[in-house]
Amino acid sequence: MAEQNILPDQGLSTKQVEERFAAGQHNLPLKPLTRSISQIIKVNTFTLFNLVNVVLGALIVTTGSYKNLLFLGVAIINTAIGTIQEIQAKHQIDKMSILAAARAIVIRDGKTQKIELEQLVMDDMVHLKRGDQIPVDGVVVATNGLESDESPLTGESRPITKKVGDKLLSGAFIVSGQATMQVTAVGAATFAAKLALAAKAEKGSKSQLLATINRIIRVLTYVLIPIGAILFTVSMIRRGNYNRAILTTSAAMIGMIPEGLVLLTNVALAVSARNLAVKRVLVRALPAIEALARVDTICLDKTGTITSGKLKVAETLPMIGQTEATVTKAAAAIVYALNDDNETAMAIKAAFQNDTNQQVTQTMPFSSARKWSGAVVDGQVLFMGAPQFTFGDQLPTPIANQIKDAAAKGYRVLAIGTATKLVHPLVNPQLLGLILITDKLRPTAINTFDFFKTQGVALKVISGDDPITVANIAKQARLEGADQSVDMSTIADNATAKDYQTLVKRYNVFGRVTPEQKKSLIMAYQALGHTVAMTGDGVNDVLALRQSDCSIAMASGADAASSIADFVLLDSNFDAMTGVLNEGRRVINNIERVASMYLVKTMYSVILATIFVFLPLDYPIVPINLTPVSAIGVAIPSFFLTLEPNFERVTGQFMQKVMTIAAPAAISVVIYTLLLTWMESFFHLSFESTSSMVAMLIGTISLNVLLVVARPFNRLKVGLLGGLSIALFLVFFVFSSIFSLVNLWQWQLALIYLPLMISAVPFYLLIQEFLGRRVLSKINWR
Repeated sequence: MAEQNILPDQGLSTKQVEERFAAGQHNLPLKPLTRSISQIIKVNTFTLFNLVNVVLGALIVTTGSYKNLLFLGVAIINTAIGTIQEIQAKHQIDKMSILAAARAIVIRDGKTQKIELEQLVMDDMVHLKRGDQIPVDGVVVATNGLESDESPLTGESRPITKKVGDKLLSGAFIVSGQATMQVTAVGAATFAAKLALAAKAEKGSKSQLLATINRIIRVLTYVLIPIGAILFTVSMIRRGNYNRAILTTSAAMIGMIPEGLVLLTNVALAVSARNLAVKRVLVRALPAIEALARVDTICLDKTGTITSGKLKVAETLPMIGQTEATVTKAAAAIVYALNDDNETAMAIKAAFQNDTNQQVTQTMPFSSARKWSGAVVDGQVLFMGAPQFTFGDQLPTPIANQIKDAAAKGYRVLAIGTATKLVHPLVNPQLLGLILITDKLRPTAINTFDFFKTQGVALKVISGDDPITVANIAKQARLEGADQSVDMSTIADNATAKDYQTLVKRYNVFGRVTPEQKKSLIMAYQALGHTVAMTGDGVNDVLALRQSDCSIAMASGADAASSIADFVLLDSNFDAMTGVLNEGRRVINNIERVASMYLVKTMYSVILATIFVFLPLDYPIVPINLTPVSAIGVAIPSFFLTLEPNFERVTGQFMQKVMTIAAPAAISVVIYTLLLTWMESFFHLSFESTSSMVAMLIGTISLNVLLVVARPFNRLKVGLLGGLSIALFLVFFVFSSIFSLVNLWQWQLALIYLPLMISAVPFYLLIQEFLGRRVLSKINWR
């Protein structure tokens, strides 16, 4: 319960704050965006695959063949590199999070001050204004027309007017007015905390990429250990050679583990978030990077994205019988009475002085739904807002044409007038005059929009301003479809989803859009199969931001928008979105490419292990044979490829793309391995000879896969391929003994492996053409 004897204009004293901290009556810090260092180490180290590796390593130790433990060294290095990179990313992201963190305005010792949310204590007096997200629970002790949107908590989308004594719930948004709130609950005791921070409305944006990889891991979890156990048992029954059974079974199980892929994906997303943080873009959820990479439609608010958002009064147009001074005095009286600090109010305050002795008896703060604000000053009812919403179609034709002409020139037009009563809708409104507000086009807007156009991303403008004004600005920015716009105030409240889909098919510019309509437009684009990003900076954008696949907020905007956004542009510069889009595409495209390389090994290992359960022969590879091939053919090139610029549009179908490359390669390995195993029996070759040639063929096919995924080529890639080819040659023909490979400088063996190596490239391409492109590419892998 709130303490009753604390004055709203004085707040708590320093001593009272200290007492409450000592009693534990303070707010809890927000949940960090990143994992702690200990969590990062734990998650990257204690994995199922690492456990399997350790168990296999322990079993290999019992054979005395210590060189076969080399795979553990590679696994340790991979884990260490991944952990270090993620920790570095964490530091950068945390640094940016501090800059973007919301703060509360409190009254303490009679003075207004801004503090971190975790510094709030019970009974603090918190000042709230339009656009704020309520940080803790409280009760209203003073208000100026406060309206709260509690839809994140209760599902009720209509703004709720709050009076003195009414409760305010943490997580709700202030959509109109101002108030002073006395804190009644902090930390885990708040309403939002009890709902597991439902107020943040995490959209649960799920990564298709991670979901697919996790599905692969889930399947492997069920087959890895059973197949390994069966393979070992069969080998022992048939030959009774413990060492051979352990080594071959270990090789099969190690091959099944796409360990590097899991690590690579998590690290790539973390490093991408770090890169964006360096560019002053805060990523609140790693899967959002992937969502943005798949975006094909971006919906923008006009102010702050196309325009600078720095508004200025351009002209005052009094009506006949009125003076300019009358209009400017009325406008100043309203904004000073409301004490608004939005861009429009600040522009009017900068242009006009106000009478400090005015008597204010009633106020009506601005809201996105009403599109107007007002006050009763010295007994006179004054209002200011959009002409269409204050007068409808009741204005004389000459004045309506004057408004239309001003809007066509890009001005925001405000109607200043008087009324009989300050209620919604206005009673008997009378026009005093018009104020024209100007906003400049961002200097880089045209280049930014041209970039998105070349990238296949459609831009749509959804604004609360007059559609003619919005269309004019869109034309200046050379936005496609700017010659046509729609006034959403003319759309019926009972419009259906199909009506909205018809609208989005026809128009690119939408004006006079309410918050609910913004959300409906986003849903319409999504229903038509588009992946939609929404950019906004105001509380009127919150519903649309939450509905979108990927939400982007300006840090200079309302806390309500920033608190639920996937990305926060810390410099409030929409131009940064070009780098964000490219970063998202780079990381997702590159992970898709290297995933093919990792899954080749997994697929042929599972298939071969299953086949050799039924063959009267040993699995033809031991761990030491596979380690250098995997490192040279997969691990090293995948590291370089994930760093490469690759900004092609992400179209999804991750599994389909991977399978059309990986499956033909895996089948090639299986066929060549079975052929060499048959030759082992037919030509009476040693197990070591067969193992060496199988490993060489795996290395050759791995390079074939690399040739496919590395396209298009450049000098660096050609150099990489050349270097890897030389490395493989050195492994098999110079340092073969280190890796338990036989001497391949034997003409008898050369007669076998050379024709197979030469045929590997056309054979792989042939299978890829018929199996990959004509069969696998047509399967729905979802």
